[in-house]
Amino acid sequence: MSAIEDITSQAPAVAAVPKRAMTLSSGTTFVIVLLLMVVPLFVKNFIIFQMTMLLIYGLAVLALNILTGGSGQFSLGNSAFYAVGAYTSAILMEQYNVNYALTLPVAGVVCFGAGFLFGQPALRLSGVYLALATFALATAMPQILKLGFFEPWTGGVQGLVVTKPDAPFGLPMSQDMWLYYFTLVITIAIYIFSVNLLRSRSGRAFMAIRDNEIAASAMGIDVATYKTLAFGVSAGITGVAGGLGAIAVQFVAPDSYTIVLAISLFLGMVVGGVGWLPGSFIGSAFIIFVPNIAEGISKGLSGAVFGILLFLIIFLVPHGARQVAMVAQQLLNKVRKS
Repeated sequence: MSAIEDITSQAPAVAAVPKRAMTLSSGTTFVIVLLLMVVPLFVKNFIIFQMTMLLIYGLAVLALNILTGGSGQFSLGNSAFYAVGAYTSAILMEQYNVNYALTLPVAGVVCFGAGFLFGQPALRLSGVYLALATFALATAMPQILKLGFFEPWTGGVQGLVVTKPDAPFGLPMSQDMWLYYFTLVITIAIYIFSVNLLRSRSGRAFMAIRDNEIAASAMGIDVATYKTLAFGVSAGITGVAGGLGAIAVQFVAPDSYTIVLAISLFLGMVVGGVGWLPGSFIGSAFIIFVPNIAEGISKGLSGAVFGILLFLIIFLVPHGARQVAMVAQQLLNKVRKS
């Protein structure tokens, strides 16, 4: 028996991904979507803005989850694609008077291309070396955006102010509320796309590469194509999130997209559960609200309090929110049987 045949015989077959492995039940999903639609009607604009940012960061974390949880490629550079998407939307809106909704697919396509191209040289790297390469990308991006060559478009160090859109058709709602529902629709669409992607043949190829790259190649999977495709898809979704973030915050500047953002997105993925798509939004809530909670406990030691809270979460639930959801499901099943 040849070496390739031996590897192939030992590698488990790539089965279709179970629905519960990547998403919630239809009933739970319906309740969550209903709450997301109703809650903004009863809260202040600031809370609506925070909910909008939760969805936006959730999309960025979901994109990273597809790359890392789906294809097994570690990245600390998604903040760079977030920045490119944000600047693409901001420049198109403020300098070319393009409708804000039309800037988002452009941002997604631009970032998909950038991610696909970056994935080509990254094929030579894996593990910690790939993480370091993407770390370098995230570190370099803010400095690139400050270059004088790009200043006529990016505004240099000063950045660009973005106009927040009004509700169309004279709808009686605030700018924040309209943008929230606009973001919610896009989030649901991308979430459905992501779930279907991971269930598809391409998604199974991603996960085969994640589990055993050599065995995946032996089974006929074009490893190079699917790895670069995963980078492109992840970057594209991150670019759309960046564009939405620019519109919501109404401002883009190089120092808003530093390595801190990249680490925050990676942290959100770990807290939510690597490979579990609903956990992306739980991780997003963590990186948005927990720092505020830590500051409320102690303003002078907010960083230390945040670190302790993070340590406790990782220690108690090392698999993140996905582990909590699995335990809750087991308890619920026991209650139903009794």
